[in-house]
Amino acid sequence: MEITARINGLDWDTIKTDMDSKGYALVKNVLTAGECDQLTAQYDNDDLYRKTVVMERHNYGRGEYKYLKYPLPLLVQQLRESVYPQLAPIANNWMELLNKETRFAATLTELLQHCHEHEQLKPTPLILQYAKGGYNSMHQDLYGEVFFPIQLVFILDEPGTDYEGGEFILMEQKPREQSRAIVLKPGKGDMVLFTTSFRPAKGRKGHHRVNMKHGISEITEGRRRSMGIIFHDAK
Repeated sequence: MEITARINGLDWDTIKTDMDSKGYALVKNVLTAGECDQLTAQYDNDDLYRKTVVMERHNYGRGEYKYLKYPLPLLVQQLRESVYPQLAPIANNWMELLNKETRFAATLTELLQHCHEHEQLKPTPLILQYAKGGYNSMHQDLYGEVFFPIQLVFILDEPGTDYEGGEFILMEQKPREQSRAIVLKPGKGDMVLFTTSFRPAKGRKGHHRVNMKHGISEITEGRRRSMGIIFHDAK
């Protein structure tokens, strides 16, 4: 239960403020180096994964990622279960501000049950790997009718030591404005929480929807690996 206690002990008030005002939050040193190494060491264990995607084949970018299968590794399961209840109130507040009827359950189990009722049965946590020249095009991780509006990623290698480049990029698209790029450089073990698709932003006439996409800049040297945790399941 150590990881659950660690997640519960994070400064969720500051995380909520960042999510509400920016659509993302960077939290340092959530995973230990040993936990990161444990996840990367399992990348070649095909028994853990349900699907491998070579990104070039789909024009997604250049690299590879693998979706984990159920049952998820314990660390991944505990992260998914312990982070979700902290994010559900943020997500529900967003829906209220945008006058949307959608509301999200208090627990991950209930969210997944809702996914399964809509034939979204496949787990979505994944490990991503990029070599020199790799990148991830700007995108959103929507896998069906049901989706939770916040997701997260953990960086599993150390920038400046294991790889160069590979910055995490968010693209913000406000109505009637030019897009704005946000460039983050998280370190090994850091957690980035960010909107899956959109967030509310306050304007002169109340709150409006701001669309956001995410991607990875080109890796110029070395190898970069990360773990993405998406809370809704896929069709």
